[in-house]
Amino acid sequence: MIINADILLIITISLILLVSPFISNILKLPIAIVEIVLGALFIPTNDNHIFDMLAEFGFLYLMLLAGMEVNLKEIIKSDTIILKKASLYLVLLYILSIGIVYILNLNKIYTVIFPLISIGLMLSIQQEIGKQNWLELALKIGIFGELLSILVLTITSGYVEFGFSVKLLYNILMLIGFSILIALIFIFHRTFFWWFPKIKYLVMPKSNKYFQDVRIAMSLFFIMIAFLILLHLDVVLGAFLVGIFISTFFPHNKELEHKLTPFGFGFIITIFFIHVGNSIDIKSISFNMIKDAIFITLSMISIRIIASIIFLKELKNKFIEVGLSLSMPLTLLIATSTIAFQHKFISNYEYNVLIFAAILEVLISMIGIKILEKRAN
Repeated sequence: MIINADILLIITISLILLVSPFISNILKLPIAIVEIVLGALFIPTNDNHIFDMLAEFGFLYLMLLAGMEVNLKEIIKSDTIILKKASLYLVLLYILSIGIVYILNLNKIYTVIFPLISIGLMLSIQQEIGKQNWLELALKIGIFGELLSILVLTITSGYVEFGFSVKLLYNILMLIGFSILIALIFIFHRTFFWWFPKIKYLVMPKSNKYFQDVRIAMSLFFIMIAFLILLHLDVVLGAFLVGIFISTFFPHNKELEHKLTPFGFGFIITIFFIHVGNSIDIKSISFNMIKDAIFITLSMISIRIIASIIFLKELKNKFIEVGLSLSMPLTLLIATSTIAFQHKFISNYEYNVLIFAAILEVLISMIGIKILEKRAN
């Protein structure tokens, strides 16, 4: 009996799903890291459309759950000092990034890469250590940082594809129009549910034998993705916004997140992490590549920790953990690197360096946070 590549892939993914929790517990490593490493070592390096599609869905599902951690009403009510400092943090991050790129004469694409922020993997941290005050602050910063990163990535993607042209202008106008539309939808629902508060309980009931809340959440999720594909905009933004919409306007249904999370971290998000590991070309790894990846990793982590010093008064030494938690733009870094490589803004060598650096950042940040938290306790 001959086992073809597709069957081998299914068996390997199944075994990784099965053994990764045990390895994580034995080695005391975050499970996301274990899944990435196992994906790099054991997944056959062959193209499989279904595997790619499931991984992309896993990433979008991760962004949906990340959005559900955000409640706009609570953020708006936050201390204005914290909000101002969060904005200052992002400004400092971009200033430091631009400074490093110009001082060291690096490829200009790094002015986009270095400040990238993604909060998706913060959920993995939360799964590991539970909710913490510093992590809640990092999430607030991360929300604005991720939205800004996605906007910059969308514009950059349009630029590398179209250059300075009418098509780029059209792409930017579509993005602005979509942002205005989303803002109007949020304002409309806030007013509508204020006048008719009982409707939200009918639309999103806490319990229903048909799992109506799950059906509505997933329907909104897919409709938003389809809408953004139609507009040729980044679907990541849509998945994130659906999560924010649900948590902001249906806060009474706390059970929904608990219903959606197990499927994510127990299956589909795990496939995304395995796929990330599989994207590493192990054969191309060399001493110079490791050295360059370490430089990029330390640069990106350092500027975030330096920028986080502005929270020294509120968090004391916990500002280091804030900087580390914001140093894991895994998905956005991979997306940006892929776009830059496809349009020949970076070489194949630089692409592999950035992929390796993206994973190294997650490894250092997650382990660093666990060590610091363990010492604090």
